[in-house]
Amino acid sequence: MNKLRRTGLALALALGIGFSLWGAVPAQAEEPDFFAFSAGGYDVNDDETAAEFRVEYRSDLRFWKLLPFIGLAGTTDAAFYGYAGLGLDIFLGRRIVIQPNAAFVGYAKGDGKDLGGGLQFRTGGEIAWRFDDYSRLAIAFHHISNAGIYDDNPGTELLVLTYSVPFRNLPQ
Repeated sequence: MNKLRRTGLALALALGIGFSLWGAVPAQAEEPDFFAFSAGGYDVNDDETAAEFRVEYRSDLRFWKLLPFIGLAGTTDAAFYGYAGLGLDIFLGRRIVIQPNAAFVGYAKGDGKDLGGGLQFRTGGEIAWRFDDYSRLAIAFHHISNAGIYDDNPGTELLVLTYSVPFRNLPQ
């Protein structure tokens, strides 16, 4: 199966799961905006694996039930990318939060993996444990590819650990 088709299937699956659970799990209206820190592996599925670090702002504004986010990431191979997208918080009880998400990515390869061009798309999600202070500890998996808009479309997978801190809990 080619990578474009896998990317499309992954996006369709993430959206399908999100929309199927949409009405089944109530949104948590009191959720704050977050500042998230992540660290983990970049290109974990291939031979150009590097460490990845990212920071992200997750807004508490809602567009229907979708939450906007924006972030910056870099790897130990000097690859760098900025991204912006939308996620959907799905609560399984009070503690477990699943968030499928998708984003547009601006990518600079540095000494890292050539993904075919500067415009990329990121799809994936995370599963988090929500603490009493609303902070979250999550494991996230994402796929980045250019969806075939360039001749070369190798794609890459990311696996990171994320800690999200509510803005109201940050030191003033």
